[in-house]
Amino acid sequence: MFSKIFPKLHSEGYKFIVIAAVITIILYSLSSFLGLIGLVLTIWVYYFFRDPERVIIEDDNYLVSPADGEVIKVEEVDGPKELSLENKKFNKISIFMNVFDCHVNRTPCKGKIEEILYKPGKFLNASFDKASEDNERNYYKIKDVHGNDIIVVQIAGLIARRIVCESNKDQDLSQGERIGMIRFGSRADVYYENYQPLVKIGQRAISGETLLAKK
Repeated sequence: MFSKIFPKLHSEGYKFIVIAAVITIILYSLSSFLGLIGLVLTIWVYYFFRDPERVIIEDDNYLVSPADGEVIKVEEVDGPKELSLENKKFNKISIFMNVFDCHVNRTPCKGKIEEILYKPGKFLNASFDKASEDNERNYYKIKDVHGNDIIVVQIAGLIARRIVCESNKDQDLSQGERIGMIRFGSRADVYYENYQPLVKIGQRAISGETLLAKK
């Protein structure tokens, strides 16, 4: 019960908690009402950077969600040109993370990271179609145990200003393992082949637990 009320904090959150606490103290010295606003802000910062444990299915016949949030796209597209996959067809699922969602990202499958590519860019609303082409983003090309290419793309949003990568090229991943996070509102895209989608637009997803697609 305690861990549900006070989940583990991601390492990226500690400095922001300190900043928010200092601001709260300053505001409280000016006004108790302003201090209350600062306290609410500090609590929100804590919950934004929460990093709860998740129950992973650990089944290579499924892809799990890389992010908490709302499914906003389920479609067939060309692969990312940044990874020279524009001539290959993929299914793509996009998940929008608002500022109240947990922003720790996880791998959809067991596999090996073949490539990680960071692209600087703009900070459009992450729900816009152009966000996947114009915004700051980070690509993970993962080869699953079946030999399929699974691409996870972290896309910064309107407020987000930093994508945090916690993985390395040639790293072996377990399904649902943490690969990074994005600060303050963003989106995750998953490109995959040879799986059938199990989710629909408007559905809520939980990172590491929601089943996105089945072999």
